[in-house]
Amino acid sequence: MIAKNHVLGLDIGGTKISSGLNADGVIFERLENKTPHSESQEYILEAIAEQISYYAPYRFQAIGIGIPGLVDPDRGIVYNLANIPSFQKVPLKDFLEQRFNVPVVVNNDANCFTLGEYHYGPTKIHRHVVGITLGTGIGTGIIANSHLYTGYICGAGEWGGVSYLDKTFEDYCSSKFFKEHYGESAKRLAKRALEQDTLGVEAFKTYGTHLGTLITRILYTYAPEAIVIGGSIRKAFPLFEKTMQQAVDKFPYKAISENLRIYVSELDDSAILGAISLVEEHQFQQDNSNVSNPAIN
Repeated sequence: MIAKNHVLGLDIGGTKISSGLNADGVIFERLENKTPHSESQEYILEAIAEQISYYAPYRFQAIGIGIPGLVDPDRGIVYNLANIPSFQKVPLKDFLEQRFNVPVVVNNDANCFTLGEYHYGPTKIHRHVVGITLGTGIGTGIIANSHLYTGYICGAGEWGGVSYLDKTFEDYCSSKFFKEHYGESAKRLAKRALEQDTLGVEAFKTYGTHLGTLITRILYTYAPEAIVIGGSIRKAFPLFEKTMQQAVDKFPYKAISENLRIYVSELDDSAILGAISLVEEHQFQQDNSNVSNPAIN
């Protein structure tokens, strides 16, 4: 088993690539570079490899990577990244393993956020957890029976694309909601709400109702013990907490909703920590698969 402090973690997004090493739940040697998202697949792969090469003196023994979109975690292939157009079917694992000669594990970034929170945040006391990232879009990750559940090619928990009202949950629970319905950014409206401006206050009250409705759908589907909220919009949590909770309180199965704990992320590097934890989690999944599906000679 490879120790977590010997794993390099990367969080690859449409705007930046963040990386670092783990020291008891704190990331050190953190490095951040802009993602050359409009460049070719080959150019971006080389940019990722160059960032990894910076850590060569640390003699890392494995690499964990979180990236938005669909991922085959067994083969390490990345599919259809909306924010990186040239990444449509990329054998990221094979490319990096051949370059650095260490194991590479790849997974969805929302899964990494949830896994990082589960290992290093307060949700570690629970067995069933859902993480929700709220920002430009929304993403969700699922911890079931104390381990990451991803479904086929990390497609489980893609609540952003689920129909809601006239559009989808992403249209009502991400920053798109504020631009579309109020003509201003979430950050600007939060500032107005803190100044008791009517429009800002109303925007976040309404937003809380939509998010609370999303949470009730998650309760129907996964019945988690805890939900942890991340992403940039989490910083405005006090502005929408009340209406969010009011919507959750309407859930009919009180034995579930009244015992639900909702946390707001306080970790700075959940996604990188989760990417690092992927290596251990992947080993568990492989061992479990071998036990449940023994090879037939």
